[in-house]
Formats: sequence, structure tokens, C-alpha cells
Amino acid sequence: MAAKIVPVIMAGGKGTRLWPLSRASAPKQFIQFIGDKTLFQSTLARVSDPELYEAPIVLTNEEFRFLVAEQARELGLKLAAVLLEPVARNTAAAVAAAATLVTELFGKDATMHVLGSDYEIDANATYYDCVRTARDTALEGKLVTFGIAPTEPATGYGYIESGKALSTGAHAVKRFVEKPALEKAEAMIASGGFYWNSGMFMFSAGQLLSEMHEYAPDVEKAASKAVSKATRDLDFTRLDAEAFVKSPDISIDYALMEKTANAAVVPSPFTWSDLGSWDSVWKVGKRDDNGNVAAGDTTLVNTKNSLVMTHGVHLAVQGMEDVAVIASEDAVYVGQLKDSQEVGKLVKLLASQKTTAKLTETHPTSYRPWGGYTSVLNGERFQVKRIFVLPGKKLSLQKHHHRSEHWIVVKGTAEVTVGEHVQMLRENESIYIPLGEVHRLSNPGKILLELIEVQTGSYLGEDDIIRLVDEFGRS
Repeated sequence: MAAKIVPVIMAGGKGTRLWPLSRASAPKQFIQFIGDKTLFQSTLARVSDPELYEAPIVLTNEEFRFLVAEQARELGLKLAAVLLEPVARNTAAAVAAAATLVTELFGKDATMHVLGSDYEIDANATYYDCVRTARDTALEGKLVTFGIAPTEPATGYGYIESGKALSTGAHAVKRFVEKPALEKAEAMIASGGFYWNSGMFMFSAGQLLSEMHEYAPDVEKAASKAVSKATRDLDFTRLDAEAFVKSPDISIDYALMEKTANAAVVPSPFTWSDLGSWDSVWKVGKRDDNGNVAAGDTTLVNTKNSLVMTHGVHLAVQGMEDVAVIASEDAVYVGQLKDSQEVGKLVKLLASQKTTAKLTETHPTSYRPWGGYTSVLNGERFQVKRIFVLPGKKLSLQKHHHRSEHWIVVKGTAEVTVGEHVQMLRENESIYIPLGEVHRLSNPGKILLELIEVQTGSYLGEDDIIRLVDEFGRS
């Protein structure tokens, strides 16, 4: 029986092409678009077979670390490690750092499966056949990529031309082709033997590092040193910033795959999409008899071939065709599906204006290691929030210089510390936290704690939190 595969999931990207649901602080991999899982959770589910896979290693950054941990917890899946990148250095450094850790945890002969966390994939029997073919090819000493069978002459993807067939069912890579013009894409598909570059890979950790040492020594050196000097923080492993920042900012394709003589491609006919625009979400969604894809609380009348999605509000659409209508808690996007590749330009415009920049950065709902909060109402010298605390979790022992707070419990049981006094609050009970008073909130129960917080004061920013004791190591 072949050794298990070590999944390495890349979850640090900050794309905003699926605005307004995707924001810089909550990018698409952590958003639930269609179905009951986020894209990151769907990726975790694909590597959850204990007969085929070891527990996964996840690469992300400081900002997303608790989203990663919480979404894995929701699925009840154990992670082998969460590697935190101190700065973005593209995929070559990230994969090299992961390979270094894999050799420490599983040995240099361990087979790695590198996956993005923001793809939509139909993980059927064909998909797992391709995974096993890639594993067998990697065991033969190849650096394997998955080539997606193209369904159209897409210009937003790189392409791979396949060469001679290998004994495992994979093919040698003849060449990589950058994102082509439409005419070139049409010609390549017509000639056959070309595949979309999926960004997924399979190789042994030891061989990856050996070839990195040959073709991208600065990347390999920086990644190796960043892991050797890494520090532990709760369930996270922080790569050393001083070492990691010295890596060139380069993709694994440029750094290695286009240079090695050992590149192989597995022709992969399963359904795959990088969900890079709203029209791609519409294409992979389940359509009704009128060609519409709808998600959330929606009503559609005389509407055809459209994507309608909402989170937090009821969305009614009438008399529209070939459009995307996307509503979040605080913003609505309406545009032609054919123009959805241009959303990035719209986001840049919003980001450049002081009054709208926040709409590109954060959602009204923010997640924390203990739970999170939703901004409900903001006014002059006051704001209202819904706070939710996970069972067994507690906020930091803290105080504020500029605001006081009222808490009203609406669900569950709260243990509240105010100064030297500790008391239990149950549903419909409330408490007042004076300005400057040391306080703490925790959930000692077995169900989610929800409360309404009313803040009043001269300054209500999140940076007016002085943490005295914090179990998550935050200052």
C-alpha cells in the first residue's frame, strides 16, 4: 500500500474579484458561495480521507489564522500544522517552507499534494483517480502538475502542453504557456494536447527541496532558515520574518516548474474553476429552469440567465437578464455577467475614495479566536454590535479609555468580570461596563453565547482595547 499523501493547502490570498462578498480581510476562500461549505472547507473535505491523506498543513497569514482554525474546527478536522507567512512571497517560498516542514514531520520521502484553497472542484471518482495517478508519478521522481481539460479558449489561465506519455498515465511537460490572447488560445485547444494550469502539484518533499536548491537556491535557503527559526504560538507556527523576507517574490512555476527536466502533467477531466469572477460562479452553479443561479434569501421574477446572491438581506430581482446581483450586509453589486472580469477595477475605485475604502477591506461581521461580532448600527458617539462567543472561550481581560458598554444577553450564559466582581448573566439579563473599568466576557456553557453590545463614548475604534491578559497572545 502506498504511503499517505501530505496535503499542503495555500490559504493566504487576499483577492477581491468577488466583491462585495469577498473583502481583503475575508477573501473568497473563506466565503460560502454555493453549498454548505466555504471554498477552504471544501478543500479540507477533499483531503479528509484518512486512507489516502495525512492531516493537512495549511499556509496562511496572521490576519486569517483564526478563520483557518475555526473553519477546520467546524468540520471537526485536525490540522497537522498552520504555517503563518510573515510577508507575502508568492508560491515558491510558501511551497519550499511547507516542504521543509513536511520533511521534519513526515520525512523527506513524503509525497506532498499542494492545493489552492479557492477552487471549485467536483471531487468525484475521476478526481481521485487523477490524484492517485499524480501520486504514482511523483513516486517515480517527477514534479507533477494537474492539467485541466479546457472547456473553452479561456484567456485568464496559463496553459501546459503535454509531451510523451509516461508509464503511470501522466505525460511529460513539453512547455508552459503564459495567459494567451484569444486567437492563440483557440489555436492551442484546436491542436489538442494543451491543458489549463490548475496550480495544483504533487511531488516528494525531498526532491522538491533538492531541485529548489539547484534552480532557486535563494528561495530554498530563505524558506529553510525561516522554518528552522520558526516559533510556536498556540496552534500556529510562525515562520521567521527576517529569514522569510529574503526570499525572492516568485511563483513556483517560474522558479522551478518551467526549468526542471522532471515536470509531468496529469490530464485531469474533472470539473474545476478558480472562481475568479461572478460569471465563473454562475457557470458552476446549479441553474433553475430560467438559467438562474440563486443563493440566500431571494425572489426572482421574469429574470433569466442571472446570478443572484445575498447575505444578510432579502434580495428581489425583477425583469433582468444576464446580470449578476450580489448583496452583502453593507453593499450591493449589479452588473452584466459578461463584465464581471472588470470588478477588480471597481474595487480599486472604491478603495481610492475615503468614504468607500472600508467597503473593500472588511465585512460588518468580523471573526476572532473566541467568536466574533457584527456591526449592527453606527451613530455619533454610539454603536451597536452583536457579539457571539464560542462555548468555552473567553475574551481578553481588558479596559477602554474612551467608551463604556452595555451588554444584554440574548442567548446562552455569560460569565462577566467587572473589576473584582464576577457574575453570571442569563438570557434577557444585562450589565453596564463603566469607562476605564477592567472587564472580561466568557462563555462557560455548551452552546453559543450571543449578546447585544451598546457602546457609547468619544472614540469607538477597535484600537481602544488595552488587553491585560489574553489567552491568544494578543497585545
